[in-house]
Amino acid sequence: MLVLPDGQVFGTIGGGCGEAEVRREALDALATQTPGKYTVNMTNDLAEEEGMVCGGIMDVFIDILNPGADGDKKLLADHLAAYDSMEEPVLITVTDTPDPARITPGSKLFITNTCRVSGDLGLEQINRTAREWANQVRSEGKTRLVNIPVNFLIPASEVQLFFEAAPTPVDLLILGGGHIALPLATMAKLLGYRVTVVDDRPAFANRSRFPGADLVICNDFVQALGSLDISPKTFVVIVTRGHRHDKMCLREVITRPNAYIGMIGSRRRVKALMAELQAEGISPEYLQRVHSPIGLDIAAETPEEIAVGILAELIKVHRGGQAQSRKLT
Repeated sequence: MLVLPDGQVFGTIGGGCGEAEVRREALDALATQTPGKYTVNMTNDLAEEEGMVCGGIMDVFIDILNPGADGDKKLLADHLAAYDSMEEPVLITVTDTPDPARITPGSKLFITNTCRVSGDLGLEQINRTAREWANQVRSEGKTRLVNIPVNFLIPASEVQLFFEAAPTPVDLLILGGGHIALPLATMAKLLGYRVTVVDDRPAFANRSRFPGADLVICNDFVQALGSLDISPKTFVVIVTRGHRHDKMCLREVITRPNAYIGMIGSRRRVKALMAELQAEGISPEYLQRVHSPIGLDIAAETPEEIAVGILAELIKVHRGGQAQSRKLT
């Protein structure tokens, strides 16, 4: 959550009276230019009066981003540039320290996937340990708190570091520009996906129909797929106008690296198509990875509801959720 000196707030850490309390503390921190950790107690009487259902205790690190400080300004600009250039920077911030004079709360350092380092956490021993952790955090793609022993400073003491892996956009490749593709592309953009739509019909693959998509391709499906980069971070959704085109698209993408392949269709039609592809030499191992019938079972009927079910399944796969898919076993 970003809090400006005039009290404006962008983003959220959960809402409710706890967030209002953190906003007040953030404004105080801005006035004194003092970063630090703040504890929000959501188990007290106030939380109960406000009807807060989460409860518990939340530690919040209140950082100061000072554009007037040359060092801060350069580090933040460099970090943003590294993110824009796809260097996958991991940003590391000191959130707790036993020796603020030597290791300042809010000190930062980032490390890119090319091992380029910018910033300083205060001591080379800590910088070195942070670099060792960075690759693991990058591969996980998640934030992580790590306590680093600093016995060489104070016996039995630790520095707490917050590792932030740069969020990488999720690529969604929609094959077919029909009725389901329209709400699917729109909703996917709301979720932050990078959306590509492919169809071989000019009336269905154009900017007027998909104004929010990052890329719209009007071309033969096979030719279009041959020109596209499909990576382990690509989610592929096959919603073409018929069995022949579905099969054509699935054959082209099934052996390529991907995060997910989903294909629309009834169980009967899907089983028939899978049997055809297996007879053509596609390994059952690949076929078993296909999510089809596509989407979580929410009894969807309209194109918009079907799109919600598809996106729910994509989120489940991306985040490692436990909801039950409908794919054939």
